[in-house]
Amino acid sequence: MADRGRMKGVEGGEGGSGAGDGEERDGEAREELELSLSLGRSGWHLALPRPRPRCEATPPPRGAMRWPVPHLWDHDAAGSSRAAARTWEPLMHAPQLRLRDMWHGGHGDNDAGGAAEAAEDEGEEDEEGDEDGGGRDLQSKRPRVRGFGEESPHHSGVNAPFFGLESTHFPGSDEHGHFKLLSCQENELDFVLSLFPNNGVHENPRDVNVGDVENSDGGNSEDVEIRMDLSDDLLHLIFSFLGQRDLCKAGASCKQWRAASTHEDFWKCLKFENTRISLQNFVDICHRYQNVTYLNLSGVPHAELLVMEAITFLRHLKTLTMGKGQLGEAFFQLLSECPLLATLTVSDASLGSGIQEVTVNHDGLRELQILKCRALRISVRCSQLKILSLRRTGMAHVSLNCPQLVELDFQSCHKLSDNAIRQAATACPLLASLDMSSCSCVTDETLREIANSCPNLSVLDASNCPNISFESIDICVFRSSTSQEYKSRSPAEKLVLQKQESLSSLSLLCNNLIDVDLSDCESLTNAICEVFSDGGGCPMLRSLILDNCESLSTVELNSSSMVNLSLAGCRSMTLLKLSCPNLQKVNLDGCDHLERASFCPVGLESLNLGICPKLSVLHIEAPKMSLLELKGCGVLSQASINCPRLTSLDASFCRQLMDDSLSQTAEACPLIENLILSSCLSIDLEGLSSLHCLHKLTLLDLSYTFLINLKPVFDSCPQLKILKLSACKYLSDSSLDALYREGALPMLVELDLSYSSIGQTAIEELLSCCKNLVNVNMNGCTNLHQLVCGSDDCSSGDMPVDVSPPDSAPVRSEEISDKSGRLLEVLNCTGCPNIKKVIIPSMATYLHLSKINLNLSTNLKEVDLKCSNLYTLNLSNCSSLEVLKLDCPRLTNLQLLACTMLQEEELESAISLCSALEILNVHSCPKISGLDFSRLRVVCPSLKRIQSSLIT
Repeated sequence: MADRGRMKGVEGGEGGSGAGDGEERDGEAREELELSLSLGRSGWHLALPRPRPRCEATPPPRGAMRWPVPHLWDHDAAGSSRAAARTWEPLMHAPQLRLRDMWHGGHGDNDAGGAAEAAEDEGEEDEEGDEDGGGRDLQSKRPRVRGFGEESPHHSGVNAPFFGLESTHFPGSDEHGHFKLLSCQENELDFVLSLFPNNGVHENPRDVNVGDVENSDGGNSEDVEIRMDLSDDLLHLIFSFLGQRDLCKAGASCKQWRAASTHEDFWKCLKFENTRISLQNFVDICHRYQNVTYLNLSGVPHAELLVMEAITFLRHLKTLTMGKGQLGEAFFQLLSECPLLATLTVSDASLGSGIQEVTVNHDGLRELQILKCRALRISVRCSQLKILSLRRTGMAHVSLNCPQLVELDFQSCHKLSDNAIRQAATACPLLASLDMSSCSCVTDETLREIANSCPNLSVLDASNCPNISFESIDICVFRSSTSQEYKSRSPAEKLVLQKQESLSSLSLLCNNLIDVDLSDCESLTNAICEVFSDGGGCPMLRSLILDNCESLSTVELNSSSMVNLSLAGCRSMTLLKLSCPNLQKVNLDGCDHLERASFCPVGLESLNLGICPKLSVLHIEAPKMSLLELKGCGVLSQASINCPRLTSLDASFCRQLMDDSLSQTAEACPLIENLILSSCLSIDLEGLSSLHCLHKLTLLDLSYTFLINLKPVFDSCPQLKILKLSACKYLSDSSLDALYREGALPMLVELDLSYSSIGQTAIEELLSCCKNLVNVNMNGCTNLHQLVCGSDDCSSGDMPVDVSPPDSAPVRSEEISDKSGRLLEVLNCTGCPNIKKVIIPSMATYLHLSKINLNLSTNLKEVDLKCSNLYTLNLSNCSSLEVLKLDCPRLTNLQLLACTMLQEEELESAISLCSALEILNVHSCPKISGLDFSRLRVVCPSLKRIQSSLIT
């Protein structure tokens, strides 16, 4: 790649590049997808560095390191200038756009380099002009633009310092500042940015816009500047969404973008996380942008040295993030040079030398995070510090002098002694939140001292502290201040005591306690419920978590304030009584031994008790509940449900639910719309008769029941729209007489008779007379032998038939269709083992039928359909199918998978009248395996996809 990237490829003069060569080079450029600024890969070599002289006018900071950089441009080392041109691609986020495509009236050949060739003298330019058309005006001339990094006696596309060639003087705040960002994660690429003054006063006269077009003498009056003209405000807005690495790339485009990308607004937050940056470059940046407020050097090699060298330029710094390195005592001492520093975060670092104490002393610091670090001793003396976290830091001792501290985090500080935690916490009189979870050394004595010394403590997390027994400890001392000042500052209070295996009882007197988490406290007894009920000392309690408290057998809570309750994993609980009118959420996952439950009253809007398989008695009084699921409560026999707003009740598989429970529920919940009683084997006529109270019932599921008589349903639910009778084995043909003879359930649109014992006659009558049905499911009906739809009128003599008098005027066919057409849209007859014939002629007026599914009907031999609106037909696995006749002009999907008896000629004839067919599946059809599929497309030109075992 280095050879192909030499500069002579851009000049084109020596190599005699023509259109063909240009296309080859253009293809090579497109293949290189690395978004670098014309810098080589990690294996390329740059020219030998020269020492860089210091600038006498602007001396460098004391102690600054000087890293030598290449002084002269090395064509062989730098790579192709076309690599720099590729920086346009990530900027525009669009398909590849050549520079000439942005110019008005610019034309060129296919050569990426030749489109912007630079003639060595004016005569050569004139000769090119003659060849391209002689007397063309200036606007039609091919512009002269050199490639990135190309030197010229008159101009260059981008100045040399842009590629890391620093000038021979030290850059000051008013001069060109140069820094290099070396990524250590993504392909080891180098990124370079040249920082130029925004006003352009001291610009190098050799710097020329990439879009500038000049004559070789530089003084022709016909000089033209071609540029992408974006307003500065719009460009500023666009650049505000870019990160610093992308800003570096954008600055390579032109002078306008260079000026915009180096605007001070974009460099107030310096994010160099996990990036290698040289010392001198970092100092230059901080020297130029002295209003930096945010600095992230986490994962940057020698980050401590970078900060110490540039500390004099960081007086406006407010947030500093360090990590993954060594930070000595000198670093923390120099932080006083940043008077506005408010937040300091140090993670995964080694602090100090390992034998001395590390001291953080800063009068303005508000938040200090020392996370997952290694130190011997840490001392924090910050008069204004509010938040301190030493989470997962391995230290043996800590001392605090932070009178304003309100939040302290010692989580997982395993090496910290009990005495150190006690002294640190008690030294903070305003402490409101303390996390000492997973601190193995904490004892009851420390807990007692903290409680006595921190009257404002409102959040305590002592989870997973094995040495805390809570014996003889009354936590009434965790009582927050009642002053109005404290309430306004920290209104929330939380107590977390997870995994206290020896904790059996608890006494609380906490008037402002809101959240309590006692998860995995296996020894807690039933008496704990009194603590969290009204009068138990926590009048403001809103959330209680008792997960995996396996000693609880009876939970009785009476709380007017409780909103959230979790009892997940309480496997020993057999009785639950909740009287919590404001309770909105309850978690009973894993309570698989619960036998009796009472929710009277509760504020729940939904409740799922299907996870309680042993529940036998249930009482619910919930004025706001709209959804109740009892699915799977197989032994539930008594249910008193008083939920006036209930709209959906799922009692599937409640096999012992009795008629009286259903009757009581129907009277107390008149707004039920969806009622699912599938597999409720104990429900009989009395219970179904009570459904007359449900005036809004639209869905009723009685699948898998032993019902014989459906008259209570027909009489009580005239508004029913969906009736599911799947697998009702004891229904006879006469059970559905009221549907097609008496016009029962006039609003019924969906009927499911799958796997039922309904016979051939009843099915034909239903399809013929129930014209409002939209979706009919007859999957697995063994008594269905054929489906032949005839005239519009019902065959039954009991149904009245309108007969027009002989002398009446003729009726238009459209009116007949509108009057007699059926609304059926979906017909499912999957797996009907005995059906042999399906015939739907046009006279049957199934004008809306759009989907027919006859899959797995293995004895089906003949299908003859004339359906004007049919879209999908599934005849897969109909292994006996021999006759297929289709007149379906809108059919788009035909599935014939494994139709082993279907012949080629039959298929070709069938699809000839399906002018909209797009998908045809004839996979595993051996008798059409030799068919020339091109013939199918001739017969049916709309075919787009043919699925066959012959096509892979």
